[in-house]
Amino acid sequence: MKDIRTLSLEQLTDYFLSLGEKPFRAKQVYDWLWSKNLHSIEEMTNLSKDLREKISEEYIINPISVDELQKSKDGTIKNGVKLHDGLLVESVLIPTETRTTACVSSQVGCSLNCEFCATARLKRMRNLEVAEIVDQVALIDRQSKLYFDRPLSNIVFMGMGEPMMNYKNVVESIRKITEPEGLGMSPRRITVSTSGIPKMIKMLADEGLKVKLALSLHSAIEKKRNEIMPFSDKFPLTDIMDSLKYWYEKTGNIITFEYCVWKGINDKDEDIKALIQYCKQIPSKVNLIQYNPIGDGKYDQCNKDAEENYVRQLERAGITVLIRRSRGGDIDAACGQLANKSSE
Repeated sequence: MKDIRTLSLEQLTDYFLSLGEKPFRAKQVYDWLWSKNLHSIEEMTNLSKDLREKISEEYIINPISVDELQKSKDGTIKNGVKLHDGLLVESVLIPTETRTTACVSSQVGCSLNCEFCATARLKRMRNLEVAEIVDQVALIDRQSKLYFDRPLSNIVFMGMGEPMMNYKNVVESIRKITEPEGLGMSPRRITVSTSGIPKMIKMLADEGLKVKLALSLHSAIEKKRNEIMPFSDKFPLTDIMDSLKYWYEKTGNIITFEYCVWKGINDKDEDIKALIQYCKQIPSKVNLIQYNPIGDGKYDQCNKDAEENYVRQLERAGITVLIRRSRGGDIDAACGQLANKSSE
């Protein structure tokens, strides 16, 4: 049977009219599904038993479930999430003193081939459905309240998969997460992270979603970036910059460049100078992300001197730079480590 959450409000309205029901029934069910994140038709208590039975004869709800939950010593929680067809993804709750952030997945596996990322080594099995993305957010919101006594404050599309390769469902999930009839969360607290697909960046700019954008950059030297992220040879840095300028013109939101510095790969002055030149083309800031090893020995975190050199030169050039320390590394929950790896 079909998951009832694949129906729009308009389709729900048509369905209830076909049953001889009043149109307001559609809004009641929509509220159960998206605002309350209910996973049982039987528990829709403002519907009659007969109506619930009729719905259940035609539709089901396919919720996600937590297959395995791991807690890091720093408070980070990683969820091994099982989907209705038995496939697995991972999503992470990242707590700090001032916020709790949900890192959600958009694909089972990944469409891309970044050399440094464990997820990229997994075959892309399929895109996540809208409800499967929203369920991750609702799950982590409940965990935030349970374990940290406060609601979820931020959402980042930085889990498994490339969000722009599941564009339609990611955009619709953001609408469901932010609309008053859905989870009602602020779009300004949502960041979509992409490895850089210019056409999709421009499309997202036109959606009017008011979300933030982060670009996984890692090198502003074309040849070097293509070695680190082989798929990027199809998307030159000049084309990406054009799309980022379009993004800024349409949204007014500055770009965040996500950047890992690796020993012997991009830790030289020439790398910093190229990054500065790239940043100066667009209002932006840089997040230097601590690298999380994935066991191949090819990519190693740079030494502290190299990191400090990046910070010093970026700040001297007037570019805002933040160092993002890893969270959840002991349970393989940090950036680049999500690969459905068991704790065993």
